[in-house]
Amino acid sequence: MPRMTAARAAVEILKREGVTHAFGVPGAAINPFYAALKAAGGVHHTLARHVEGASHMAEGYTRAEAGNIGVCIGTSGPAGTDMITGLYSAAADSVPILCITGQAPTAVLHKEDFQAVDIASIAAPVTKSATTVLEAAQVPGVFQRAFHLMRSGRPGPVLVDLPIDVQLTEIEFDPELYEPLPVHKPAASRRQIERALDMLEASERPLIVAGGGVINADAPDLLVEFAELTGVPVVPTLMGWGALPDGHALNAGMVGLQTSHRYGNANFLESDFVLGIGNRWANRHTGRLDVYTRGRTFVHVDIEPTQLGRIFAPDLGIASDAKAALELFVGIARERKAAGRLKDRTSWAAATQERRATLQRRTHFDDVPLKPQRVYEEMNRAFGPETRYVTTIGLSQIAGAQMLHVHRPRHWINCGQAGPLGWTIPAALGVATADPYGSVVALSGDYDFQFMLEELAVGAQHRIPYVHVLVNNSYLGLIRQAQRAFDIDFQVSLEFENINSPELGVYGVDHVKVVEGLGCRAIRVTEPDGLLPAFEEAKKLAAEHRVPVVVEAILERVTNIAMSGTDIASVNEFEDLATEPHHAPTAIRPLAAS
Repeated sequence: MPRMTAARAAVEILKREGVTHAFGVPGAAINPFYAALKAAGGVHHTLARHVEGASHMAEGYTRAEAGNIGVCIGTSGPAGTDMITGLYSAAADSVPILCITGQAPTAVLHKEDFQAVDIASIAAPVTKSATTVLEAAQVPGVFQRAFHLMRSGRPGPVLVDLPIDVQLTEIEFDPELYEPLPVHKPAASRRQIERALDMLEASERPLIVAGGGVINADAPDLLVEFAELTGVPVVPTLMGWGALPDGHALNAGMVGLQTSHRYGNANFLESDFVLGIGNRWANRHTGRLDVYTRGRTFVHVDIEPTQLGRIFAPDLGIASDAKAALELFVGIARERKAAGRLKDRTSWAAATQERRATLQRRTHFDDVPLKPQRVYEEMNRAFGPETRYVTTIGLSQIAGAQMLHVHRPRHWINCGQAGPLGWTIPAALGVATADPYGSVVALSGDYDFQFMLEELAVGAQHRIPYVHVLVNNSYLGLIRQAQRAFDIDFQVSLEFENINSPELGVYGVDHVKVVEGLGCRAIRVTEPDGLLPAFEEAKKLAAEHRVPVVVEAILERVTNIAMSGTDIASVNEFEDLATEPHHAPTAIRPLAAS
């Protein structure tokens, strides 16, 4: 049996589990692993500037393509604690990433040694498993189990902590004999799906709510086929956006308090039956539950049994992987359609599209300083259906979700539940690493952008191109809007007199200088007619120089974006309906309700 260090065995397992990229920062306690990574070859490593940034790069990498497992690596102590936010974000959104940390020698773990911290205990609440490996011979089994856990059931992150002496210890291990463990995912029964379809057929105005689980299961095509067979309109959640094209004739719009469409909420309030697949009834989707559930029957399909009934009790709950469930839904719907046992939903679907045509928010403004709505209007013109959008939180993300168009799965990559500021830049780098010649466009407000802007240097060093749209009003805009309830505007302004840039009309940080200092390119836009040319130029610069290119749009200081603090029936729109004719976003292929 071949002998090698436990660290080398771990790297060999990564390769056999399909890992090709890792993101991290080396350090003394993890250097044996890095030595093995270099010696083994086959895993490309990207050096981050901050270990939290590495964890978000791993998230973006996983989210970009089905089957990807992002890996983030750090040394002992603060490296692990810095990655907790990334682990929390991944756990909240069901994203499998593997976090590998170095650790002090086993003999001093409880002696307050330098940078020795019980990272496994700290990470336990935000991972599927967090293990400090105390015996070198256990390393292969711990890594094998890590990949099994990440892929089984509800996907999620795992942390493996490796004391330096464990990494250096030689063990017997033959990589040629290694086999991944079988992945376990619950599957619905035919009886369960028959009952769910019976309930759907008994309704008059049904909707399908498609969550991120549909995308995680690589099942969007099945979702579209099922919707077309039954003629039932679909409401994508924020994490499920792109599961069917925005231009699809059965897209009923997003629902919620913030990241929703006006017509989506109106359509939902008219429904009498809801089939949720791979969704978790997030509070910013539902709002007040009495408003959300009143007059409706619910079926909930989710891969995690404990999600069923967590927020409210469905009339029928089914524990199943979304793909397994949708395969049955499609098969049984085909049988019923052939037998003439499916209702004609044409008039209901047409009503949802009529609301879509008439309940559009206004985006065309010629104001200077810019209104953010105009930025998104021009983004829709500049960036086509192949674009992958990456964003995290704030008014920029909320307005983007209301106004942008997403056409394909994994083309809206959003940190949904955790929402950490600073996530966008490193996540976009991870996405662009997974899709190096694709169209990747990040979207940030100025505060999100400033949180981890040092990671732009990673894009410059490693030649990772993407376009970053920065909407700058020098405000914590979402918090300012929320502070209206307290009649305050306190500690949310980022404005100051920049003594180095008095002539530029910027409110505070000169982002163009900062971005260029980090080795990237930047364009500042102050007038509406400059937006589209700037986006086109940014695409050219990114392709030519293979670095991130930032387009900074200088906004008016205060814009209130449509949202509600309570329920989906009382969203404050702030602006009038659009007066220009509405043109539905282009579909990927001609599609119509059956």
